[in-house]
Amino acid sequence: MADGLSYIRAKAMRRRMTPPEARFWSAVRGGRLRGLKWKRQHPIGPYILDFYCAAAALAVEIDGAGHDDPAQMLHDRRRTAWLHTKGLRVIRVAAKDVRDDLEGFLDFVLRVVRERRAATEPPPPGR
Repeated sequence: MADGLSYIRAKAMRRRMTPPEARFWSAVRGGRLRGLKWKRQHPIGPYILDFYCAAAALAVEIDGAGHDDPAQMLHDRRRTAWLHTKGLRVIRVAAKDVRDDLEGFLDFVLRVVRERRAATEPPPPGR
């Protein structure tokens, strides 16, 4: 469970999204991506996810150049591992890829959502 400070920080972060984050948000908000509900800057535990889809237990992280720093990369790996223990799948994408090929990235996100949903759905009756 996230603490109160995480909620305050998340609210502030929603007001200052990067252009690639704003572009992704514009494409998915309000169920625009196959009716899926997304949250932006969503606190989970000690972390704030860029984007979160509860229906698929999926986090999307849009990484700028700062994530190329070795110390940040180590932090990101620890963060992803912790989120994985909570049952979440994390997709990390470079901000330039969202900028340059949003449609291709959205197609990839939809494939991951379908895979995650198929893995959690019960088998059809009679099998």
